[in-house]
Amino acid sequence: MEAQTLVALPVVLALELSAGDTPSHRTLSRDEAAELAALVAEDLHALVPQVSEARLAVAGALFDAVELLRPGFPVWATLDELARRVPRGHLDNVVAFGTHEGHMPAQPLEPEAAFADGPMRLLPMSLLAPESLAESLSEKLEVELVGRGEAGARTADWLMRTLGVRLEHARYLSRNDLLALTCVQYEHVNLAPLWTLLESALLTPYRDETTMSARGLTLRYHEGKVEAQSPLDWLRHQPGDVSQRAHDFAGLLFELRQYAALLGAHHLPLVLADGEPTSGYLLETFGHTDAGYDAPALYAHEAPGLGVVAVTVAQRGDGGRARVLAHGYPLHPKALGPLVSALADRYGIASDVHALGCILLDADGQLGAPADALH
Repeated sequence: MEAQTLVALPVVLALELSAGDTPSHRTLSRDEAAELAALVAEDLHALVPQVSEARLAVAGALFDAVELLRPGFPVWATLDELARRVPRGHLDNVVAFGTHEGHMPAQPLEPEAAFADGPMRLLPMSLLAPESLAESLSEKLEVELVGRGEAGARTADWLMRTLGVRLEHARYLSRNDLLALTCVQYEHVNLAPLWTLLESALLTPYRDETTMSARGLTLRYHEGKVEAQSPLDWLRHQPGDVSQRAHDFAGLLFELRQYAALLGAHHLPLVLADGEPTSGYLLETFGHTDAGYDAPALYAHEAPGLGVVAVTVAQRGDGGRARVLAHGYPLHPKALGPLVSALADRYGIASDVHALGCILLDADGQLGAPADALH
């Protein structure tokens, strides 16, 4: 069973915690991981006896779905690579990876603290099967895990004692099961378009995928990124009076932030279609400073509950209308400072921001800036 002839079949042990419970630690020591792996091997063998002909690799770490479902599946890829290095016959062909001096053997196997509080913890594992067995074993796993994949009593008891939690359920899932479960969760919170993009990035990264958000913003997966339609272009096509348009625009920017946060957690950057590469914010620019107008200034558009949703760079002139040079949209609160600094540097102005207290639209219902001086 040489390394190059092994096919990796990704599996996960999903732990549904009782309300309010949090595991005492996110990773297992080497000894703990080995104990758990032996229990897992018994469980899987009882479900599908053919697993004894494959190598079981277990990562002693608890993840959130967003950490496992990233382009290239880096957690599983790392686990598979480590498992292939272990000589055949080691520990009866069951290998486990845990912490040594507080650290996992590779960085992708370290769970992130930012995602540690979810109600479901996922423990990744792989079955490395010979090519001749892989297809039939994969089919059996898909059927058996869905139908009766509950972890054994000994395994569940060990997990509760070791992690200091109560479990509502502990069950084995194939990676396809995890994908389906996550799809349902995103659809349940009206984020089906986000799943469309994520699924493409995970399963067909070589292929473009276009969808539309609930608010009608066009989004496209392309070469490892999600490209968003210009918010200004979206606003240009909206109906309604100025007040309604401003309200709808705030809703769009909230949706953009929601998408950016979730896509970022899955390691998929959100960028502006045909825009500049930026980090933490989107930026639309329209021209250079005109010496016939006043010096550029920064204006902050605000929305209730969202804070600053956009920063506009504009020049005042004598035409009763501001000359807009750029709009920037912070995708999370911590991005506002870098956005303001970037705009101030670009236009050679002070980073003083004039707070508008609202989303200011011009006479055409477009995002604008005051034509007169603010006092």
